[in-house]
Amino acid sequence: MVTSGLYRGSLRHRRFTPQSNEFTYPIFMAFLDVDRLSELMQVSPWVSNNRFNWASYDDRDHLGDPRLPLRERLKLEAQSRGIDLGSGKIFLLTHLRYLGYCFNPVSFFYFYNEADELVDVLAEVNNTPWGERHLYWMSQFPMRQEGSRRTYAVPKAFHVSPFISMDCRYLWSFENPAHRLGIHIQEFQQDHFFFDVDLNLVHHVWNAQEIRQTLFTFPWMTLKVIISIHWQAFRLWCKRVPIQTHPKKIKSPK
Repeated sequence: MVTSGLYRGSLRHRRFTPQSNEFTYPIFMAFLDVDRLSELMQVSPWVSNNRFNWASYDDRDHLGDPRLPLRERLKLEAQSRGIDLGSGKIFLLTHLRYLGYCFNPVSFFYFYNEADELVDVLAEVNNTPWGERHLYWMSQFPMRQEGSRRTYAVPKAFHVSPFISMDCRYLWSFENPAHRLGIHIQEFQQDHFFFDVDLNLVHHVWNAQEIRQTLFTFPWMTLKVIISIHWQAFRLWCKRVPIQTHPKKIKSPK
């Protein structure tokens, strides 16, 4: 059975055209039962719920009204799309706040039924530097399953990188979270495959010792994330990869 914990491993990005660019970074993310957030944030003096600490979960960092419990916000969002979440467990894979700062390029919600079977995944995507958010519910897209891997064909609906245009589509692939957790994203422009992301993580238990060790290894994870994003953007700019205008700034023809 899947349990809350820390997932540690690596994140790899590869771009193949119009210029090649590749990087791999060590990374960790929290994997949290959304019904036990307050309880989980009490297992170590270094983590807190909705207040400042070395690491903290903050309701303001995710969708919906932060005054409501996270499950209730997810339920309301799902109902607006005709999705029934049921009463099974929900786990959130995310970056916490570190010393009060958080940036999540993407968080993932894993939804289970009462038999502890994975039934849906929600990708909560944030962009830089615009501070916008978009939700991709995987159950709303065509899916094929190969063993424990589910792959969804997802049309691009949200501007993320200033170096990638909107006329693209994705293949999002998910392994069921267990001792290992894998996510693979491929991006295509028309039928041309030009970019992919691999997230490969290993589960560690959620206890005071593992939290302390992880925080000393990655003392300010989200600062590293935002610095890395801007450094890679600078590399692409130096390679003369064209910059794409944000769709909201493109004037419609009169």
